[in-house]
Amino acid sequence: MERPSWDTKELTIGQVAARSGVAVSALHFYEAKGLIQSRRTAGNQRRYRRDVVRRVAFLRVAQRIGIPLSTIRDALATLPDERTPTKEDWAKLSDSWREELETRITDLVRLRDNLVDCIGCGCLSMSSCLLTNPYDELGEQGPGPRKLLRDEDDDLEP
Repeated sequence: MERPSWDTKELTIGQVAARSGVAVSALHFYEAKGLIQSRRTAGNQRRYRRDVVRRVAFLRVAQRIGIPLSTIRDALATLPDERTPTKEDWAKLSDSWREELETRITDLVRLRDNLVDCIGCGCLSMSSCLLTNPYDELGEQGPGPRKLLRDEDDDLEP
């Protein structure tokens, strides 16, 4: 596909897909979820404002770091007229996600470091469970794999 001129105000869905690196189906999905908008031509073809490329980049980066689409949508809704995020907007929004990301990093490191060890699930079916979680003592701290998953308000150490 030929690259549009730098001063083109509107892009076709194929041009947005090519420039943003996402599939056309992903753009349809984002549009259906209200994350991006297009207008329709007289021939019922989608046309996107050029700044939608930045908005899609914002979506991709936020998703890549694990931010749920519902959280991204809520963040975008805080912008005046739901405009495309600026550099300053990205700094502010990404900073608001920092604590969640730090928690996720801590959990991933714990998962990586303890992946071959007991996860504290309470099954007691493996011989090692009797050594690392005798009598399902971790069950007193709550359900699930207690050594790998953390509730928001507990500070379990493996």
